Amino acid sequence: MSIPNLQNFSMRNDILLNLGTFLSRRWSGNKRATILLIEDKAPTTNVEKNIISMPSLRYYTGSDFQKYRQWRVSLWYESMRLAHSSKVLSNDHAFGFILNSIEQKRVEILGLNEWKGMENEVIFNEGISWLSRPILNSLYGKHKIVEAFSQYLTTGYVKGELFGSESDRVQNAADFAKELIDEAIEKKYKTERIEHEIPKIIRTLQIDSLFTIPIVTPRSKFGLSMTEKNLIKEIERVIKVRNKENEKSTNDILVGVQIFSEYQSLLNESKKTDNKGFSSMEQFGLEVPDSVNLDESIIYDNELITKLKSVVRSWKRGWKEIHDIKGDEIDIESVIESQPKPFLMDFKITIKTKIALLLDHSSSIDDYELEYKKATVALCEALKFLDVKFSAYAFSTKNKKVSCWVIKHPDVKWTSITARNLVQIKASGGTPLAEIYGLLLPLMKSYKPDIMITLTDGEPSDYNAVRSAIKTYKMSGIHMVAVGVGKTVNTAVNIGLNLKYLEYERILVVSQLHEIPTKVLSLLQV
Repeated sequence: MSIPNLQNFSMRNDILLNLGTFLSRRWSGNKRATILLIEDKAPTTNVEKNIISMPSLRYYTGSDFQKYRQWRVSLWYESMRLAHSSKVLSNDHAFGFILNSIEQKRVEILGLNEWKGMENEVIFNEGISWLSRPILNSLYGKHKIVEAFSQYLTTGYVKGELFGSESDRVQNAADFAKELIDEAIEKKYKTERIEHEIPKIIRTLQIDSLFTIPIVTPRSKFGLSMTEKNLIKEIERVIKVRNKENEKSTNDILVGVQIFSEYQSLLNESKKTDNKGFSSMEQFGLEVPDSVNLDESIIYDNELITKLKSVVRSWKRGWKEIHDIKGDEIDIESVIESQPKPFLMDFKITIKTKIALLLDHSSSIDDYELEYKKATVALCEALKFLDVKFSAYAFSTKNKKVSCWVIKHPDVKWTSITARNLVQIKASGGTPLAEIYGLLLPLMKSYKPDIMITLTDGEPSDYNAVRSAIKTYKMSGIHMVAVGVGKTVNTAVNIGLNLKYLEYERILVVSQLHEIPTKVLSLLQV
């Protein structure tokens, strides 16, 4: 049986956090345990604040399922620290790195005494982590000695070679650390007792306690070179070192059957949450992207989003206050005396306009597709910021098949997950606008948006059919607006003239993509 590998991995971070919070509290026995997701940062625990910081699944490597298993085991180790450690230091320097390495081994032993079902996962994690460990021959000086100590303490062997007195120093230090762990477990010592002995280990290793430890992530040392054969070999070695030959099956550990069912249920829950409301779209002939393997972060322009939010922040409240060297001076006492109700309140203006966005993804936008999507995401982020209820759709044509894609359902909040739908759609085909309007009409009659805004940069395939469709929409009480997108000012003007003949109620044109959000939002400011 091979390693499970589900394609189009799309586990939501909120689902992961919910499970992680439940597991960490159960494992640690700490009901106040809190999980934070911090991208590309190694797992850490703040014992005093009961906070466990975990990276996202992207931090790990291997198949999607293997990433989840590594994340889960890392969470277990941090939960054991929360349960059994009284102090966790930074790994940035040798002193903290060595203390944390010893503590990890101590809490692992204590944890497995209580959570025996985690043993297979610990063995799997040790095997797959070993493949990402640096080879000692590629390291030099103090870094080599510290890494060798960590490897020998964890597994009983090292990856690479040690020369001269290096081997004796590492072995003596690791042996002393193991004795220290055994004594701490037997006499129920806490972290402070082990911390007290770290200087002795540092002297044995002949290193500086403040020596800086380079940051190494699994992805920096491990990737395409990993094969199932190598992983099996490492798991077999771990089983042998732990004297579990008669108890453990390499294949069972490799496949992780028990964890796989949990993983599948999480994916199903993620998919259910992602597709909330989307299943009803099928009856209208609309589609939702099946593949979600492209990362939505590439279409997030944080600078553009920040600028746009800054623009709308002032008129979101309905008024703007400017502090300057000149202007009207307020006599506070006079105001209070003259008003029966002198208190001031800041009312937030609610924009009740419902919007439907239709995005042209024909082949003509191929040259600037990424920037086009960035502008669209910025617009959606601004609409979310303004609490505007909106839906978003895109259309493209492939192999003569017209597709209308659902980017955001009107009843679903805009998140990075909905943005993921947008990034999957590839610009292709012509501009069958009339056909798309026909597909969307039953849904629009049900959703009843106040405004439908179409973003396009091309000429529709059938002018008369589009004009007729627009008339039908307007008779349904939907205001029809078009935003023409051109590469140059002249092109934008020509597109605007073409759109004029289609009898939209209002036409906006842009020659710079970053102007799209501001132009669209200007419709709401009236």
